[in-house]
Amino acid sequence: MTKPEDLPYFIEGRKLIAQTPDLRVQVLTLEQGQEVPWHYHTIVTDTFICLDGPMVVSTRAPTACHNLQAGDIIAVPPDTAHRVTGREGRCCRFVIVQGIGEHDYVAVND
Repeated sequence: MTKPEDLPYFIEGRKLIAQTPDLRVQVLTLEQGQEVPWHYHTIVTDTFICLDGPMVVSTRAPTACHNLQAGDIIAVPPDTAHRVTGREGRCCRFVIVQGIGEHDYVAVND
C-alpha cells in the first residue's frame, strides 16, 4: 500500500481515520491553489465525500468535471485518471475512502 508520505505532492492536511491492508479512510484538506494531481489506481476505487466545498473531481476516459458541495459523494473506479481541486482554486475538505485492495498511485502527465 502506498504510504501518504511517499506521494509526490503536498497538501495542507491529511488525517488518517482507519486503515487495513485493503482499505484506507482519510480526511484531506486542500488549501487555496493546492490539488491532488492527475493519477489513477490499478485496483482501488476512490470514493470522495465533500465536507467543505465546493470541490471538483475531474476525470479522463470518461472526461468529466464533477462539482461537489458539502454532502455530495462520487466514486472514481480503478484505471480512471482523476484530479481533485477546490473549485476555482479555493480551499476544500473531503473524506476519501480507498479500497478494496492494495493502494497504488500512478501519476499521469497533464
